[in-house]
Amino acid sequence: MKYDAIVIGGSFAGLSAATYIARGMRSVCVIDSGAPRNRFAAASHGFFTQDGQQPQAMIATAKQQLSNYPNATLINARAINAATSADGFTVQLESGETLDAHKLVLAFGVTDVLPDIPGLVPCWGISVLHCPYCHGYEFASKRMGVLYAGPGSYRHAMLIAQWGPTTLYLHGQQDLDQKALADLVAHGITIEPALLTELISEAGQLSHAQLDDGRRVEIDALYIHAQTRLTSSLAQELGCAVEDGPFGPLIHTDASKQTSVPGVYAAGDIARAPHNATWAAADGVTAGTSLHQALVFP
Repeated sequence: MKYDAIVIGGSFAGLSAATYIARGMRSVCVIDSGAPRNRFAAASHGFFTQDGQQPQAMIATAKQQLSNYPNATLINARAINAATSADGFTVQLESGETLDAHKLVLAFGVTDVLPDIPGLVPCWGISVLHCPYCHGYEFASKRMGVLYAGPGSYRHAMLIAQWGPTTLYLHGQQDLDQKALADLVAHGITIEPALLTELISEAGQLSHAQLDDGRRVEIDALYIHAQTRLTSSLAQELGCAVEDGPFGPLIHTDASKQTSVPGVYAAGDIARAPHNATWAAADGVTAGTSLHQALVFP
């Protein structure tokens, strides 16, 4: 069977795209490996009517709803290769099986590249975070920190300070200019120059940061500007243009979410910055409806 569309990735963006393709009376297959970026977070915040819901539960509900459409297929697998064919595209699964479609939606997401600090990984998505709009309210007025990752981090610290007392951990770096230092002081931000050598936590909840001078300071949440990488190489294999984004590579798309390769669309964190669940779902809708219209008006 040749599908009208194959969607690679079954989280907020991919499932939104697939739902609109299915509702457009076209056949769609979602290939999902079951490891979304947001699997580390206990709750998703700010999503319309779903504030505080568990992301995996939201994804499971969306998959169940998509499965109600007889023209939609969901496959729990990993796509390892994609290529153009005479009349569309061929996608190969890890099992060796191949699937064909007239058009593709790439929504496989990004992977966070975390700082190499002992104790950080177990806290990721729980008390080591990246977005204050997603997770700042829950730590309001508590002891918050920002890990310095470059000159832009002082603005990150000033933003986080809107939620409560904030310390900027320079982590041994010393390249802040005098204006940045003055801005930090004006916003009541504490500057900690020492190197972080370990994060102390219990069940993912931070309690202390160990510094290289022997001090151990109390902390409830640490915000970082994690760099990202594309979780899959499929975009490059297909020849899609990839550009540098503020956190890592992004697949270039036009307003319809079509990539530089005709017939291939991209949505979610792989094709926009900054990242947010609402934007990912909305871009999935754009990709799905644009793809559908391209099938109608080739």
